[in-house]
Amino acid sequence: MPPIRSVITLALVLAATSAAGPRDVLSRAKQLYNGAQYGEAIDAARDAARTPALASAAQLVAARALLERFRASNDEDDTRQAREALKQVRAADLTDEDRVELTIALGESLYFDGQAGAAAEQFELALGRVERKAAVRRERLLDWWATALDRQSQSSAEPVARILQARIIRRMEDELRVDMGATVASYWLAAAARSSGDIERAWDAAIAGWVRVSQLGPRGASARGELDALVTRAIIPDRARAVSPASPDAAAATMRSQWEALKQAWSS
Repeated sequence: MPPIRSVITLALVLAATSAAGPRDVLSRAKQLYNGAQYGEAIDAARDAARTPALASAAQLVAARALLERFRASNDEDDTRQAREALKQVRAADLTDEDRVELTIALGESLYFDGQAGAAAEQFELALGRVERKAAVRRERLLDWWATALDRQSQSSAEPVARILQARIIRRMEDELRVDMGATVASYWLAAAARSSGDIERAWDAAIAGWVRVSQLGPRGASARGELDALVTRAIIPDRARAVSPASPDAAAATMRSQWEALKQAWSS
């Protein structure tokens, strides 16, 4: 581009930016967040937060972007900044939709701070506000909830851990009764059954889950991969040791053959 045209283009961009009102800046921050451009989203949200009427909504966007950036960077300063941003949010200033997002963000912040049980409480509250027709959003939140409880169980005494895994099982059973295509529920039902010590149910739940998600086409691809990893790396070794303590390797080989045959039978 010739120098003159470059200068003109830059001037037009600067003019458009300076002309944008605070609500436009907040809207842009949300778009950047949704596009996974977290650094730019944080900057835009902080700019919008200078307007008192938009401060809570803008700080919420900044916090969510910081939490997502932490997942990629593992920079603890991001979680600290997210916590500070969340402390400035006033729920009364938010829309109903943003209040749900605040509940989720508080849960994520607690989870990253090592408070898995408290995080699960937040995610459970949010689940009560997210409609089932918003399937992708609900499944992501359901996964957060189960992951938090599972992490809590890993640092708990066995009786408490079993209670926590039973909670996951009951929730996933309920989800599947309403929607048999709930991919997250198919995974966590098998995973929680295995963690609770019910290895036969884990095996059966994984098989049934694979058959269900195989009917979902591309939407079920991720779930199939996760179920496959769960079965091959965890359920089969555990079940082989339980079924054949004297020769678990031979039992595991038979189970792997059975699993591969099932996958082949139900492949697209």
